[in-house]
Amino acid sequence: MSATDIREQNQETELPDVLQVFDRLEMGPVKLEGRRLVAPYRLIIGEKVEQTELICTYEEKVFDPRSPESHNLAAMIAAQVALNYGLFCREIVLYGLFDKTDRRFLREMAENTAREIYVKKFLEPNPFLIGDAVGLPAVKPKAFLRARLVFPDRARHNHLASWKTDPGRYCVLSSGGKDSLLSFGLLYEVGKDVHSIFVNESGRHWFTALNAYRHFRDNVPNTARVWINADRFFSWMLRRMPFIRSDFAGVRADEYPIRLWTVAVFLFGVLPLVRKRGIGRLIIGDEFDTSRRVTTRGIRHYDGLFDQSIWFDAVLSRYFQRKGWALTQFSVLRPLSELLIEKILAKRYPHLQEHQTSCHAAHKADERIRPCGKCEKCRRIVGMLLAMGEDPSRCGYTADQTTQCLKALFEKGAYTQATAEAGQLFYLLARSDRVSVPEEIAATAKPYPEILKLRFDAQVSPIDGIPEDLRADLYRICLEYADGAVERQGTKWQPVEVFSHAGMQAAYRFESKTDAGEQEKTAAPPATFYWGELCWPDAAARLDIVDTALLPVGAVEQHGPHLPLDTDAFDAEYLARKVADGCSEPKPLVLPLIAYGVSYHHEAFKGTISINNETLANLVYDVGISLAKNGIQKLVIINGHGGNAPSLNFAAQRINQDARIFVCVDTGETSDVDVDGLIETPNDVHAGEIETSTSLAIRPELVRMDRLQMEVPEFTSRYLDFTSKRGVAWYAHTHKISASGVMGDPTRATVEKGEKMWELMISNLVAFVDQIKSMTLKEIYQKRY
Repeated sequence: MSATDIREQNQETELPDVLQVFDRLEMGPVKLEGRRLVAPYRLIIGEKVEQTELICTYEEKVFDPRSPESHNLAAMIAAQVALNYGLFCREIVLYGLFDKTDRRFLREMAENTAREIYVKKFLEPNPFLIGDAVGLPAVKPKAFLRARLVFPDRARHNHLASWKTDPGRYCVLSSGGKDSLLSFGLLYEVGKDVHSIFVNESGRHWFTALNAYRHFRDNVPNTARVWINADRFFSWMLRRMPFIRSDFAGVRADEYPIRLWTVAVFLFGVLPLVRKRGIGRLIIGDEFDTSRRVTTRGIRHYDGLFDQSIWFDAVLSRYFQRKGWALTQFSVLRPLSELLIEKILAKRYPHLQEHQTSCHAAHKADERIRPCGKCEKCRRIVGMLLAMGEDPSRCGYTADQTTQCLKALFEKGAYTQATAEAGQLFYLLARSDRVSVPEEIAATAKPYPEILKLRFDAQVSPIDGIPEDLRADLYRICLEYADGAVERQGTKWQPVEVFSHAGMQAAYRFESKTDAGEQEKTAAPPATFYWGELCWPDAAARLDIVDTALLPVGAVEQHGPHLPLDTDAFDAEYLARKVADGCSEPKPLVLPLIAYGVSYHHEAFKGTISINNETLANLVYDVGISLAKNGIQKLVIINGHGGNAPSLNFAAQRINQDARIFVCVDTGETSDVDVDGLIETPNDVHAGEIETSTSLAIRPELVRMDRLQMEVPEFTSRYLDFTSKRGVAWYAHTHKISASGVMGDPTRATVEKGEKMWELMISNLVAFVDQIKSMTLKEIYQKRY
């Protein structure tokens, strides 16, 4: 980053106001029919209100207008286009049935898209911009998302039915391009039940898919088409942006003026058919180089390709899991370069390659769609086909177009920037007898041999990035055309033997194990997720699909004259079980309770049983190490007693040090700030308003209401207050502070407060555990989207 860039960021930390041109964008409520959804969109600018509609139409009935599940799915389909406008609106209002998983997904993707659009459309050259929007500064605000996302109906509909699917059924999101054609060819050849679903974009963009769609419609079972007017919606929005030139439709460019969240528009559009057909795997066609993380003028981003990256696959697969949809998304082409994809498609599946149209400026001629022969994509396709000894005329290029594409290729390059893939392409062309390459290019062309190999990379193309039952068959076919396989080790590519690689046997993290010879799941694991109730074969089945465990730790100690001695132990186990029950499938495992804790400070009161710090720390450490040996990668210790915290934190550090797994301790941190807002009593830390309320909510029969007494501790120094934000951690024997053992005011406790407290504690921990459960350790350590 240059000194100028640094000054820009130091001088301005907020996004320029020139971009915030709309007061509000409103979507919905969606009007639903069996084969169609219509989503009203309203754009408010001052006193002016303009309206259009987003429409999605199907060739068969996919919605039940009486079903909340259909309305929820329709709302999510309709909301996707709105995520492109978070930079430009003060508010985006989404009416409809959105549950908490939907709302979190939409907010995260809106923020991510806002950052990508700011960098790719405003910091980089954009021929569509005019006025003050040209040459904006590079800034790093706290959030790139300017719009406040509002969900007016968000308080309802959080319990929607899950989907029943079959992982042996595949949807290929089809477009007529080389990636989706090759994905279909590979899966069909290895005997999978493949459904090619095309999204019919309004306008000329549908031309790119038309040749392939007609072939599939007439020759391939299970082909389907979805019509959506998203292109018209995007153009409608562009005409209302003052910083976009009015003649944008006539400008020849290889990128769209303003939008980067587009694949998801089509992907969500096919989900009603996926649900109806019970499809369990959703295939998008993206290769190695679409997963990129780069820095532009100090801002880290995904190079405008997030919705084509492996991180997008992970985000969508997690979203589907949280929804209970039993659906996973991935690409079977991640280890392949664009050049290798074209090679395999042309040589193994020429009957599919003849329908390839990768040009977005294609036109009709003789009842076929023909490429323009002028754009960057056309010159790349022609160059790759010639480099592989193939004939570009097979997919519609004329001899004149081939000549012009080659000329432009050598003058302008294969890509907008120099890449290893471009270098390898020129190297192959320079060695070809069929192509006349300018001397200056031929003289400098050098090979990049990894481009024509399967490239495995732990982050962007892991060998276990597709389910186990696909790996051997698909990698075997690809290796017939690749020049071997390599794996990234540090900064270098090293040769690798694919079929003896440990990753070939590794579990696919988004699914339970499948039998490579069967197109169905193995026997379902036992219904219980309580570790102690499992037989060892059942434990093995569970550990194959989940690597997260909850360990409740409590105490047996006095809780004033009115609460039972096992309050901390019972509450810790109750919370752990409720959290696991609230998580999405596969649910985390709940370990047996460790009931005894560090309670020496309560020993003046009969009934207290205490163990020392070393005993508790060593016990938890031993349990953690044993869990790691069983395959647990994430351990959440749910602590019901504050006195345990130092020992548990020490044990967590030791487990992490020796087993290198994720370990955390929650002693209320995820909810304390919320719970404190519900009570009236300061220094309420033991057997007072909080613990009495929570006990009344779940075990009222054990609360001795006739013995309630208030004893709120007061101290000379405010730094000693237990609930002070500036308080220090300190220790004392309880009887020196309270004669009854109570530190708080149980007389203010109510069932209603207790129920709200449990709701807060459970929901916050569910949100946290559900997040880490579906993440790899690398993703926990560093945010990927």
